[in-house]
Amino acid sequence: MKLAITDLNNKIGWSKAGITLPGYDVTALQKKTRETPRWAHFGIGNIFRIFLGGIADRLIAQGLTDTGIVCAETFDYDIVDKIYAPFDNLALAVTLYEDGRMQKQILGSLAECVKADSTNTACWTRLKEIFQNPGLQMVSFTITEKGYALRGTNGDYLPYVRKDIENGPSSPTGAMAVVASMLLERFRAGAAPLALVSMDNCSHNGSLLQTSVLTLIAEWQKRGFVDDDFLSYVKDEEKIAFPWTMIDKITPRPADFVAKQLTSDGVEDMEILVTSRNTYIAPFVNAEAPGYLVVEDHFPNGRPPLEKAGVYMTDRETVNKSERMKVTACLNPIHTALAPYGMLLGYEYFADLMEDPELKTLAHNVSYVEGLPRVDAPGIFSPKAFLDEVIQKRMPNKYLGDSTARICTDSSQGVSVRFGETIRSYVKEFGTADMLAAIPLALAGWLRYFYAIDDEGKAFALSPDPLAGELHAIVTEVPLGSPDMLTDQVHRVLSNPEIFGSDLYEAGVGQKTEAIFREEIAGPGAVRATLRKYLS
Repeated sequence: MKLAITDLNNKIGWSKAGITLPGYDVTALQKKTRETPRWAHFGIGNIFRIFLGGIADRLIAQGLTDTGIVCAETFDYDIVDKIYAPFDNLALAVTLYEDGRMQKQILGSLAECVKADSTNTACWTRLKEIFQNPGLQMVSFTITEKGYALRGTNGDYLPYVRKDIENGPSSPTGAMAVVASMLLERFRAGAAPLALVSMDNCSHNGSLLQTSVLTLIAEWQKRGFVDDDFLSYVKDEEKIAFPWTMIDKITPRPADFVAKQLTSDGVEDMEILVTSRNTYIAPFVNAEAPGYLVVEDHFPNGRPPLEKAGVYMTDRETVNKSERMKVTACLNPIHTALAPYGMLLGYEYFADLMEDPELKTLAHNVSYVEGLPRVDAPGIFSPKAFLDEVIQKRMPNKYLGDSTARICTDSSQGVSVRFGETIRSYVKEFGTADMLAAIPLALAGWLRYFYAIDDEGKAFALSPDPLAGELHAIVTEVPLGSPDMLTDQVHRVLSNPEIFGSDLYEAGVGQKTEAIFREEIAGPGAVRATLRKYLS
């Protein structure tokens, strides 16, 4: 059996393999979507395919919408050429339960795929047509935190952003410039309303997206590429809305054992690919069963009935509390605290970290002790119940096969929110955060990770991160085994507000972190010894 529209007629074969088929005509859906696009999405990787694609699939199956999602990719065009096009835009969604069960389903909701590439005339023309269509209601994003970044740690525009500013809207390269350019097309076609919905794990993600888009447009205005009316159109939130969201679903890289199982089931071409942009992707996606999506209900051009597919539609305050609960206390800080130590201690899979006595204690202290008391309950669910599920069921799920290396990806882009928000809340109330103990320990391990040498002295590969090279260069100014050579090296990192949102020394945390880091670079075994000292 092939993952192709023509093979969906083989109902007996798919049924024998335990794979559920779409409950609708995929060909008709794709045609309708091309004619009347309502939902487009940028960043078409794994979590998008299984989570948002699954939401759309449920709405289509219930007859609540007759169009799917237009999938646009700004960064890794191999995904379009190797994962979408060869498989007729179908995705095989595999849910991995903690008891070892697999639920397998083909999604047909990813109805059209286009490269957001201004050098590709056909794709660029099609993307313009999509944004010019007045029926387009929402454009969502899962492009990671770095996709919104316009400036480097020195405060200057990144080189490609500077190029996008100087070249104007005709030939953008970065995601934010592409979006700004497409909004210009929509404005020129009649200025229909639209909601731009970030679904990335960043604090106040809607405002982050809004700021980045408006910054680019303002720079274009200064240079005469666009006029005041266009800037006013994008600034008017009754025209262009930027709802806030909170999204949560652990979606690891495609797992070898899942690929083998699908191949054994008779499904062809299930190989895992690593693209030229280092994206790990496959025709299938594997993820955990739980999933949370909380969305601010502000859609000036209407929206799909997302609440009918399990999405919490609410107000901005509730979204903010939900996001803060997850990103600053109940999930992401645990990942960011434990994963670097996992790499240093030789753990390949994150679930195994949850059985390590010291790391399990660190997870508890970062979340229950230091993070949870600083969050407000969102009202739609209990923070403690959410955290209990994370600690007791979700993170220990060995069948997820979630790698420690994956969780270390782009960690420098998240520490400001995952730890910085909690630190700032302590400073706000007490004048200092020097009472914190678990977060400084987590930050010390994060710094020690950038040596790319584990606790036994073996080298490992750092996960992709825009600051990996810079941070590696800084910490390795102090050779492992020579803590006395530590002077101002990590001070330069921990005092950098571009990384942490504030100076951690002024907050009373930098000093502790540096002292722990000094202990962890004493030599082989120092990481484990330091963890035992502070956590046993």
